[in-house]
Amino acid sequence: MPPQARMMQMITGYWVTQIVHALADLKVADHLSDDLLTPEELAALTKSDPDAMFRLLRTAASLDLASYDGSGRFGTTPLLEMLREGVPGSLRDIAIVHGSPAHWLSWGKFPDAVRAGEPQTEAALGSDVWTHFANHPAEFETFSNSMTELTDGLSREIAQLLDLTGVETAVDIGGANGALLHALLKSNVDVRGVVVDLPSVESTAIAEAEKAGLSERCEFVGGSFFEPVPHGDLFLLKAVLHNWDDESCVKILTRCREALNPGGRVVVVEMPLGPIGEPGFAPLLDLNMLAVVPGRERDLAHYEGLFAQAGLRLTSVVPTRSPQSLIEAAAL
Repeated sequence: MPPQARMMQMITGYWVTQIVHALADLKVADHLSDDLLTPEELAALTKSDPDAMFRLLRTAASLDLASYDGSGRFGTTPLLEMLREGVPGSLRDIAIVHGSPAHWLSWGKFPDAVRAGEPQTEAALGSDVWTHFANHPAEFETFSNSMTELTDGLSREIAQLLDLTGVETAVDIGGANGALLHALLKSNVDVRGVVVDLPSVESTAIAEAEKAGLSERCEFVGGSFFEPVPHGDLFLLKAVLHNWDDESCVKILTRCREALNPGGRVVVVEMPLGPIGEPGFAPLLDLNMLAVVPGRERDLAHYEGLFAQAGLRLTSVVPTRSPQSLIEAAAL
């Protein structure tokens, strides 16, 4: 692709973000899952303007996000199936999150974030992102669900990779709906689990534990991970530390180390940065952190330094099939 065409593709990338957001929000994939429909039929189902729906579907078809039968009816595609609600591998909630105010408006201030060296969420949203979520519970629920989406397949892999011999209690710090912990408990029937997260997700977390048949072995504790946390043999921190600056990360890790039973360990699940210039998702995600939260992606040497400040030492790094790695630490 010539440089000019490639640059134009990059410049208009946000158009595609909002096209995918609209398809996800209107549940187009769900409506097309069983049969071909006309734009008018989809417009009625989604309470949308028929002409606007046609224009959306026409563009979606050009992006392989819809099929067209040549006689006015549109259908699904394997790519569009990724936006169906509640199916394995779905990215529907992720698509909604990244087109919604917390992320979308914050990215609109990205040049200012680079100038200031910190997120401009206050300017974009009127508050930091966590206060915004507290004031917009529906958006926060979608965000929590999106974390579960991302955790689904990875959780099962982590359950296979982690040896829980000698672990009686596993504590999932910032565990949201508990998806990662549930996968571990299903694979290790003698282990009990604790999810620590904000009280606002308690009802969902309890419901998910019941749905998984784990309510007798999985407890929810509402609170902040900057405060003392329940004791355990294994502490899980999946996609938590990258949301925070170094000082906050050390506080979180210190709370884990203080509550760590003798011989216990901390497992951080994050996406380590590789060498400069290496293609990958981690550098892009790092700028998402700069745009939205006071966090960042880090290389392994950076994590090792954070561990040391919290009284921990890096013991192993286990890659997964995804860009995520299991970064394990034990008390000094």
